[in-house]
Amino acid sequence: MFSDRTDAGHRLGERLVELGVETDVVLAVPRGGLPVGRAVADALGAPLDVVAARKLGAPGNAELAIGAVAADGTVWLNDPLVAELGIGEAYVEDAVEHERGVAEGKLQRYREGRPPLDLQGRQVVVVDDGVATGATTIACLRQVREAGAARVVLAVPVGPPDTVARLGREADEVVCLATPERFGAVGRFYDSFTQVSDEEAMGYLDPA
Repeated sequence: MFSDRTDAGHRLGERLVELGVETDVVLAVPRGGLPVGRAVADALGAPLDVVAARKLGAPGNAELAIGAVAADGTVWLNDPLVAELGIGEAYVEDAVEHERGVAEGKLQRYREGRPPLDLQGRQVVVVDDGVATGATTIACLRQVREAGAARVVLAVPVGPPDTVARLGREADEVVCLATPERFGAVGRFYDSFTQVSDEEAMGYLDPA
């Protein structure tokens, strides 16, 4: 469907321009969101910055997301799943504290001492290379909202229909190029989906 993340970003940028989406800031989710976000920011003529969140994994199954926390401490929990698994408050608090620190450290590394872009009253487009469960995306969207953004648009190349619908309740608008019923994983929809290193991802950001 997409040759690589940059191709996805170009196509996503074209769609946003076609839809007349205007933005003051594009925020990309590291690491895979940076190549996509660079192309989108260029298409919209907007500065590019980063927004980060970390998944909160279940006890004994780190891949199972029970929620997510953004770098500013904004938390989203899948409360029904937390209750179903009988996960205690202490575990959640410890996980939030640890993962928030990791997310915050990642932001600081990417910004290299630069202050974050001011989002107060701004129109913001949040970009990633795709969504699966949407846990970290929800935390990112809520962080942007907490920072005072006037309008928040989520733009992604691909995601399952149920996740995209749920994210539509978190953002003012969701632009998703493909919502296949048989999803599996984001990487299935790219010819090349190699892991992006931190150094490579940082190279897509605006120069200081």
